[in-house]
Amino acid sequence: MSETYEKAMRPEDITRLFVERSNAGDTDGVAALYEEDAVIAYPPGSTTVGRDAIRELWAKVLSNRPHFEPEPPLPTLISGDLALTSTPPKDGTGARAQVARRQPDGSWLRVLDQPEFTRPAS
Repeated sequence: MSETYEKAMRPEDITRLFVERSNAGDTDGVAALYEEDAVIAYPPGSTTVGRDAIRELWAKVLSNRPHFEPEPPLPTLISGDLALTSTPPKDGTGARAQVARRQPDGSWLRVLDQPEFTRPAS
């Protein structure tokens, strides 16, 4: 990833940058939003670990050219260098949650990403 990308200077910026880069099909740009050893709970029922694996995962997902719409963030919870961000999906089902960590330069990267969570059927 030799390209220089806009950095998320607030935890909430990551979601906006994710939508912009995903819609542009920029897998390197999406991967740049994650720490080197980040974990994403995707595909459903499994985890993907590490920025390189996350890049490969998003390359597969974005090859289908999905279109993402921005979702309004819920209030961010920050404790020191950690932040919990979340958004309610527009379809009203489940939730999305992420943990981001402040980097030495003051920017934020995702450490944990739960992009889809739905309540089990009762």
